[in-house]
Amino acid sequence: MGDSEKILDDLIKALNSAFALKDLGALSYFLRVEVLYPTNGGMFLSQAKYITNLLQKTKMIEAKPISTPMVSGQLVSAHQGENFHDVYLYRSTVGALHYATLTHPEISYSALSHGLWLRCSTNLSIVGFADADWASDHDDRKSTSGYCVYFGNNLVSRGSKKQSIISRSSTEAKYMCLALATELVWIPLLLCDLGITLSQPLVLWCDNLSAVHLSANPILH
Repeated sequence: MGDSEKILDDLIKALNSAFALKDLGALSYFLRVEVLYPTNGGMFLSQAKYITNLLQKTKMIEAKPISTPMVSGQLVSAHQGENFHDVYLYRSTVGALHYATLTHPEISYSALSHGLWLRCSTNLSIVGFADADWASDHDDRKSTSGYCVYFGNNLVSRGSKKQSIISRSSTEAKYMCLALATELVWIPLLLCDLGITLSQPLVLWCDNLSAVHLSANPILH
């Protein structure tokens, strides 16, 4: 233990020589997890405060506690019952229950089976969107490029970067933005390594017709 403390002290001193550090003492509360240190050694993690706040938020603080993590024999279906009046509250509550499994793994099955439904999607298309705000910087008149790439209905890549040169037209600015968005080309290669083969062509959308014609002209490539 002594050697470990010396190594830790040396590391802190090395970091403090390069960065401004402040010693806050032993960890007590982090990311809604309370850290306790029993007298017999070790570390105890507790989410009692987090769970109490969740019970108050959902108006379940007065509910009768039970020792079993879920009701046996009860099956929940996505096609039965009435819709909850506040879908955002429902989703946040389900997410909060999943976070509570960090210290209460016994509710993992009930939280997963009675709150989260995963939709089976067959949409394997890759679609990208690219745009640029031409000469938006009032100091140097450089444009900023932005793009996002969707795999099916899910955002898997996005980026934004200030262009290094001054574009003389919106067409030039958006043409350079299309070049930045070509990152979507490597996504099918990554999926292929994961055993997913795509048959649909890649699609990249741009709202500037002149930039589209430039990118489609083989003479410019």
